[in-house]
Amino acid sequence: MKATDKISDKLIKDFSPITLEVKDESYLHAGHAGAPKGGESHFHVKMVSAIFEGQSRVQRQKMVHQSLKEDLATYIHALSLELKTPSEAE
Repeated sequence: MKATDKISDKLIKDFSPITLEVKDESYLHAGHAGAPKGGESHFHVKMVSAIFEGQSRVQRQKMVHQSLKEDLATYIHALSLELKTPSEAE
């Protein structure tokens, strides 16, 4: 299973997102420290979820980091996040 699919599966389970996009951006970091050959280490996530209502940007990021805790400890070297509520996404 691809890393993007693993990440997507966890986020779908934990956040029931309205929209979710997980992009592998490892190619942008080829040759940098922490970028393994073959990629699947640097990701960008765009997600819209009602679960984020009433949560600050930092709280939202902490929620996602908790969801992906094991992945961040193993294969995810970098993770950038765009996390919105449905009203913010309109």
